[in-house]
Amino acid sequence: MLTPPDGLSEESLVSVLARHWRLSAASVSYRAVGWGSHHWEVTDSAGERWFVTADELHNKRVRLAESLEVAFERLRRALTAAAELRNHGCQFVIAPVPAERGDVLVRAGDKFGVAIYPFVEGVSFQWGEFSAENRRAMLDMVIAVHTTPGAATVGAMTDDFAIPHWDELETLLDPVALGDVPERGPFTRPVSHLVAANSRAIESLLDRYDELAGQARRHPSRMVLTHGEPHPGNMMLTPDGWRLIDWDTALFAPPERDLWSLDLGDGSLLHEYAAATGVRPAPHLLELYRIRWDLADMAIDVSRFTRPHRGTAEDDKAWQVLSSLVERVGSED
Repeated sequence: MLTPPDGLSEESLVSVLARHWRLSAASVSYRAVGWGSHHWEVTDSAGERWFVTADELHNKRVRLAESLEVAFERLRRALTAAAELRNHGCQFVIAPVPAERGDVLVRAGDKFGVAIYPFVEGVSFQWGEFSAENRRAMLDMVIAVHTTPGAATVGAMTDDFAIPHWDELETLLDPVALGDVPERGPFTRPVSHLVAANSRAIESLLDRYDELAGQARRHPSRMVLTHGEPHPGNMMLTPDGWRLIDWDTALFAPPERDLWSLDLGDGSLLHEYAAATGVRPAPHLLELYRIRWDLADMAIDVSRFTRPHRGTAEDDKAWQVLSSLVERVGSED
């Protein structure tokens, strides 16, 4: 995220690190990197560097009525899965460092979950198209995650195919309820009009998603541990090799959850995956997760703009992404 979070001061963060990790912070610097979580670089009194993340738990809910406790538990189990995967031999996994009591995630007040990682030196990449080298490395790591002995016993939750924050987007698709949406900031009205103008295309996409999700539910035996967001922005090249970061979306799910964005369109990488794992990727499930990515992006940003917001740099960026996405979906209808 581009700016520090409201409601979590640097002093509060330092206190959390001291209380749960016995880490005495000598310096704290906010890092405007990534999207979704807040990040800091922390140097302790011994000169060791750490990478600290804080997640706003309301963004981790799947439904508006879901409690922050449930959202915290989902995130905790995803990060725990990363730690357990590393313990099973996947050294490319950048996993959180357990706190003194063994927890990989702790609460900071009511609204935040905080985790700490070793600071990793290396080359980072941005969200976008894979280079050939990045794609090859990511495929190798995905295959390793899906086939690691013992991975089936880690504590991640199972994908229920729910689209996060869909209930909030659904309100804007209802022409009756639309007029009752309170204005919570500068983008509430624009996003309401944007969704209403493209409602038929969005609903058509959702109908297709529901059809495909129904097919996926009939084959639970295909579930494997998945990362969930294996894109270039979640990988690093270090002196010791490639690393896979940001495990907050880890779930047991069909393998296509990690494969759809890797697919070149010619089937070559999918064939390699099948040769390595014995599992042939299913075209309808690749489509399922391709659609889900778009629907989830829409719903998450709609949730952002139907809650109180101030028009920050993050809001501006989210609006650009959302408007471009919705207009593309509308043009494809």
